[in-house]
Amino acid sequence: MSTTSWRPALGRAVLVLVLATGVGTVACAGTGAGASGPAASAPAPSGSAAPGGGAAAAGDTSATAAPGTGPATVTDAPVASTGCGRPAPVPPGHSTTQTLTSGGVRRDYLLHLPADYDPARPRPLVLSFHGHKRTSAYQEELSGFSSTPDIAVYPRGLVGTDGETAWTGAPYSAAADDVRFTADLLDQLQRELCVDPARIYAAGKSNGGGFVGVLACRLAGRIAAFAPVSGAFYPEGGACRPSRPAPILDFHGAADTTIPYAGVPAKGLPPLPAWLAGWADRNGCQGPPDTREEHRGVVHISHWPPNRCRAEVLHYKIDGLAHFWPSTQPNPDSPKPTVLDATPVIMDFFARHALG
Repeated sequence: MSTTSWRPALGRAVLVLVLATGVGTVACAGTGAGASGPAASAPAPSGSAAPGGGAAAAGDTSATAAPGTGPATVTDAPVASTGCGRPAPVPPGHSTTQTLTSGGVRRDYLLHLPADYDPARPRPLVLSFHGHKRTSAYQEELSGFSSTPDIAVYPRGLVGTDGETAWTGAPYSAAADDVRFTADLLDQLQRELCVDPARIYAAGKSNGGGFVGVLACRLAGRIAAFAPVSGAFYPEGGACRPSRPAPILDFHGAADTTIPYAGVPAKGLPPLPAWLAGWADRNGCQGPPDTREEHRGVVHISHWPPNRCRAEVLHYKIDGLAHFWPSTQPNPDSPKPTVLDATPVIMDFFARHALG
């Protein structure tokens, strides 16, 4: 697979602002497969999941805040960016810590604008979520999205029940609604920056990758594509009924002992093949995946392509890789490189997908 096609093309699509005429609220309950657009409201079920990490239907587009945050609705549809034409709130080419209040709680995030950021030209935006116990700065260095042409945003999780940072969907996360925080964060970013609303993406590592899976279930109408790495897909993420088929790119090491490839039944962690099959089912994929090997058989690729799905599902299983972000250079996860760089593959995948 080429890892160069992301470089020139991600800044396009000025006309996509017309997509902001549709507004729905978050999906997490209901019936039907892969529906596009809002449906009737109902309370979201909690703690239930189909094989592979969630139920395989779409439908209801309502949600409430997590305990302690008060009632709220979350927009699960493209939102127009009103920040186009405004001066950048932070210096382009640098990473700056910013804050907002969500659910009555102060939240932090690290924001990086490309050095050539132009407030008159809508840009794609990538959200990159850190793992359990990690920080925004760690995730920036690990994932490297600040070196791409996109706006890169590294949110920070709240301290959870074990005294460490975490995201909604894990048994040790704080009693806060991080889906609401993500939507509030996008609202703020789109007020301040010239963001292409059709090209907002989410990636993350470990617990942050698991939270990307939660976002795919609950904000697929606002985020165009999703890329978890070494994802921890706990059942606490809830039932999965996305408002539209969601493009999924997943990486996982075959030697991961933290979140084993075969799953951990005692913790409700699914085997990766079951989790992938759940997304293939939600996305209406026909037949088994196409498979191939790369890098002398070290990388095993499973692909449900767009011509057989309403949204593609792509998976990289890497032999010998532990609970690390794949990189051909040493990174904060590991001094030992592997055969593949995940970030340019993610950028290629994101470049193929836009809302609408």
